[in-house]
Amino acid sequence: MDLASQIFIRKSCRKYLDDEIDMSQIHEFMSTVKPLIPEINYSYKILTRDEVSLKTRWSAPYYLAIYSDKKENYGLNIGFIFQQLSLYMQSLNIGSCWVGMGSVKEKDPEFVILMSFGKSNDLKRDISKFKRKSLSKISDIEDEKLKVAQLAPSAVNSQPWYFKHTDEGYDVFKVKHNIVKRKILGKWNDIDVGIALSHLYVSNKDTFQFKFKNKSDLKGYIYTGSLKI
Repeated sequence: MDLASQIFIRKSCRKYLDDEIDMSQIHEFMSTVKPLIPEINYSYKILTRDEVSLKTRWSAPYYLAIYSDKKENYGLNIGFIFQQLSLYMQSLNIGSCWVGMGSVKEKDPEFVILMSFGKSNDLKRDISKFKRKSLSKISDIEDEKLKVAQLAPSAVNSQPWYFKHTDEGYDVFKVKHNIVKRKILGKWNDIDVGIALSHLYVSNKDTFQFKFKNKSDLKGYIYTGSLKI
């Protein structure tokens, strides 16, 4: 299973077919998925359109409702885990999209975010169609190893990650927003950084390591963790 190749063609899907999906494939994959922080418990449910509340102009036949213990860095863990699933579904011609503007009708304090999914004829794009910050904008050194992180999706394409090179690899940071942006994007930033880390993991499975260290923030950025690939 080559999930890394899906990074270069994946697009957030908002046009779906009503075709049924064999959900056993999803459950089987999720039984083998790698967490970023194993100590944080998480779960998911597969729901229909009628079981969620949306603030989007489009809808999908299925939604993944994602839940987690609300421990420190749970957003990183959720983004890391479920972007692996998104890439896997992409390999099965199942489109998906992270849905920040949505919730479950059956309220649960552990609910985090939705992911829409379904069969689609509109789930691939050429790499030239990606609109992303340049590598020099997301790192202190322009580094092709970070290309897969550059292509990661994020809330309103905000791309809040930044990588600083170290002797061992990279220190990872997230953007420190002003008060206005923090209210809109703040709760999704950790998920977004987790998504970028997921891309780095599936592209470097044999060497990927992530740890939390005692590091200082950078001007305009908050330290998130340290990475070796």
